[in-house]
Amino acid sequence: MTFVLQHTDNASDARTGIITTDHGQIKTPIFMPVGTCGSVKGVHFQELCDQVKAQIILGNTYHLYLRPGLEILKVAGGLHGFSGWERPILTDSGGFQVFSLTGIRKLREEGCEFRSHIDGSKHIFTPENVMDTERVIGADIMMAFDECPPGQSDYQYAKQSLGMTQRWLDRCIRRFDETAPLYGYAQSLFPIVQGCTYKDLRQEAAKFVADKGADGNAIGGLAVGEPTEVMYEMIEVVNEILPKDKPRYLMGVGTPRNILEAIERGVDMFDCVMPTRNGRNAMLFTYNGTMNMRNKKWEMDFTPIAPDGCEFDKIYTKAYLHHLFKAQELLAMQIASIHNLAFYLRLVSDARTHIELGDFVPWKNSIIDQLGKRV
Repeated sequence: MTFVLQHTDNASDARTGIITTDHGQIKTPIFMPVGTCGSVKGVHFQELCDQVKAQIILGNTYHLYLRPGLEILKVAGGLHGFSGWERPILTDSGGFQVFSLTGIRKLREEGCEFRSHIDGSKHIFTPENVMDTERVIGADIMMAFDECPPGQSDYQYAKQSLGMTQRWLDRCIRRFDETAPLYGYAQSLFPIVQGCTYKDLRQEAAKFVADKGADGNAIGGLAVGEPTEVMYEMIEVVNEILPKDKPRYLMGVGTPRNILEAIERGVDMFDCVMPTRNGRNAMLFTYNGTMNMRNKKWEMDFTPIAPDGCEFDKIYTKAYLHHLFKAQELLAMQIASIHNLAFYLRLVSDARTHIELGDFVPWKNSIIDQLGKRV
């Protein structure tokens, strides 16, 4: 994997670049639709390519390990071969999912023992077998196995957690270096910066990660309940240290406003379930703000969902989408998911354009408040 930094904004740390993988190029800043179990819920790959303009999607190690399982994935040639998706894939390590299984997991130095949320069967994730699992899944970008501590962790717990995450990272790197890709194309490993909301821990973590010289680096453990301004402060602290010539991935973030603020602070890559999850619950994201399509105000509105949006936005009216949600038709969730993903991809594409034009900050400031309003 290579990363070429193309433009840097004069008034901020916003930048554009191109990531090149064996499955294609990714223009940054980029939003990555979440395909937890090997699919982006309710959206065909053709729609992801043609309407959403997705350049890369995510898979999740925890879920794919449990279903369909490693044997099937390996015989199929990894997630690319199994699913038919021909563009780049990134896999989360599954750490966040495992550590969210409160009450059915045990954490120790070796790794994390947990019970499947599907059938209660017992499993263990270690840095070594997570690397092996991600090799089998075959993602272009693999994430290191880390602990994602609760957002409100006290300092002592956060420090202990970070120490273990750093020891696990060393084990991940060793395992990654002593194994090879299985399907004839290269894979990259991204470390993850943790440290909760403690500046000194975030600085320590960023320095530790930067010294590894990885192809790219991630910022984890944010947008988990801390105030928004604290999240932005932690991004600034970390990005002062992470190398500028490598892509920076902010994990699990967030709203359109979060994304623009993080781009301004030098982040290149984003993922979040919000566009599809909120879409399935009738919320649409637009440049004018958010719309709840179950509200009666849309019942007689026969204008297109978004005349300047993707093809689906121009075909379907607000009244029709309102009707579909009221009637609990599956098509409603599909249309809303495609709309939201297409909007997120358009947002980062527009950000890229304004960084290139040199007016990113005034453009961002002109729309940031409106993005958070309810229409």
